[in-house]
Amino acid sequence: MKSKTKIYILHGWAYTTEKWKPLIKELEKNYKVEMLKIPGLTAPLDEVWDIDNYVEWLNNILKKDPTERSHSAGSGQAGQGKVVLLGHSNGGLISLAYSLRYPEKVENLILIDTTGIYHKEFFLQLKRYILGSLAKVGKKMTDSPALKKLLYKIAGEHDYERANLISRQTMRNLIKVDLQERLAEIKIPAIIIWGKNDFVTPLKDAYVYNKKISNSKLFVIDSARHSPQITNYNEVAEIIKNNI
Repeated sequence: MKSKTKIYILHGWAYTTEKWKPLIKELEKNYKVEMLKIPGLTAPLDEVWDIDNYVEWLNNILKKDPTERSHSAGSGQAGQGKVVLLGHSNGGLISLAYSLRYPEKVENLILIDTTGIYHKEFFLQLKRYILGSLAKVGKKMTDSPALKKLLYKIAGEHDYERANLISRQTMRNLIKVDLQERLAEIKIPAIIIWGKNDFVTPLKDAYVYNKKISNSKLFVIDSARHSPQITNYNEVAEIIKNNI
């Protein structure tokens, strides 16, 4: 009997994965699914990380997978030892960076409203400035509760308000990552799913990913914003089932 394909999920910048449960339930009808706990978010982090730290963290997890160990041992079977990575937002960034470093270990990529393209528009520059400043100066800039809430509202990062200083500095490192010039190196089959009304990672980014990742398919969900895996989980599950 053929074993089920396993999907590893890397969630975005959030402190709970409760809202993922309906999608996971749907996917588990066809796949094995493992939601990973991301250091600094759903798992502890005691030092500031950058994208390279997250890539090696993911690699260490995947090494423990029995299929991955078979791959490392050199089974010679097609597809053996490769994994499917599903990443949302920052989780998509980690998945992309991992795929660039270890392309031989990834069978499919599923990218949902993914970060990783550096923007120079005024609003996004302002967002980086606010988050960067708060990460640098900590309490000094945030003594005023009213000012703090205003800055978070401008930046559009409500979860950032709950983050400790290590997590804030880590986020600052990650929002500076720009993978745009390396996307053409990715030959792994990729499913790109995007909310049409996403104001966090704009829809135009989806078209960049689709154009530069040669073996990719783009699916735009008209009624969704930044998290279609939550608001439109049935549609997302159907896209995945029909394309893996």
